[in-house]
Amino acid sequence: QVQLVESGGGLVQPGGSLRLSCTASGSGRGITDMAWYRQAPGKERELVATITRGGSINYIDSVKGRFTISRDNAKNAVYLQMNRLQFEDTAVYYCNVVIFSYSHWGEGTRVTVSS
Repeated sequence: QVQLVESGGGLVQPGGSLRLSCTASGSGRGITDMAWYRQAPGKERELVATITRGGSINYIDSVKGRFTISRDNAKNAVYLQMNRLQFEDTAVYYCNVVIFSYSHWGEGTRVTVSS
């Protein structure tokens, strides 16, 4: 069974930076799309950024220019570099990895932006 292990969340002041990491267990065969989602308190989970195996990337408008998604196919890993963090970025962040067309989720890592 594939497991996704996330790390990198924490408490940061507005304007600060964090880097989230997510690594999938197993051989990595069949991994296609990788993504980061987030769920803020009282809100529904939303897609933040996606990256295909070929490197095509998309972001939601609110993080464009501040967040960068990347992946290392050799390590079965996806990353989210978050800069200029804002209060509104406070949420639990989940990685999502599609393997042989099945969607797998991490357990989430909490990001809190507070002064």
